[in-house]
Amino acid sequence: MRVTEHVHAIKVPFAVSTRFVYAYLIYGKQICLVDSGTASAKEKIFDYMQQTGRDPKEISWLVQTHSHADHIGLSAEIKKISRCKVAAHAAEKAWIEDIELQYRERPTATFRSYVQNSVGVDVVVRDGETLDLGGGLTLEVIHTPGHSNGSVSYLLPADGALFSGDAIPPVGGLPIYSDVLATVKSIRKLREAPGLKALFSSWHDPIQGQKVYQVMDESLAYIQKVHDLVRQEKAQYPALNPKELTLRVLKGLGVPESLLNPIVITTIEAHLKESQRPNVLVT
Repeated sequence: MRVTEHVHAIKVPFAVSTRFVYAYLIYGKQICLVDSGTASAKEKIFDYMQQTGRDPKEISWLVQTHSHADHIGLSAEIKKISRCKVAAHAAEKAWIEDIELQYRERPTATFRSYVQNSVGVDVVVRDGETLDLGGGLTLEVIHTPGHSNGSVSYLLPADGALFSGDAIPPVGGLPIYSDVLATVKSIRKLREAPGLKALFSSWHDPIQGQKVYQVMDESLAYIQKVHDLVRQEKAQYPALNPKELTLRVLKGLGVPESLLNPIVITTIEAHLKESQRPNVLVT
């Protein structure tokens, strides 16, 4: 669906669960794709482009917010078809260019269904850089680590649009990040961006207006809630192992225990590293 003058949102359901991820098309003289979703996103993205009178061969940029499988699943095929430039942060490059390395270092049960091929990174982006999309459109690069070391967000000034990837944890959802303090700092960094009119994340439906800033504030409060639960449960049951502790925290958050996975356990372990801090929002 078209959300702003240039931005179109593609909601990609996960093949093996009830969750979803977003990919975003920026339509200008040429096309920029922000993340490519899972391997199953091909029909969704290509059909939408055809319906809106555009062609995948017009994609000149594929910018990756980070390297996780649900964000790079279709990237190799997109590049093969369009010969676009693939852009990502240096800290994400190895996992994008070698998915077997990613699987060994971050194995998940759904990995093989989300991504099938590696893809080369043509442009290594850095915080503060600007990418020229052509036709007067530009993207500003904002390094927002926390979810992963090389996570980046992108700002499209022409539309006041911010693409945040997984940098802003959704309230009531699975908290997934490897560094609590970095996540907090990244959200605050995004919160300082003036004049934002639209927020395009991977986990939220598109958000517009003043609610853009409200969502960031609510996410920060949610991170603190997770931290409070971790400290509370660990103090009450000090012998809990990380898996047991994570199950109790998920229950406290109202998140189904069936969603427990090693990645969420990593989040809880990240909070444990900062357990001496009563408030992770004060850094």
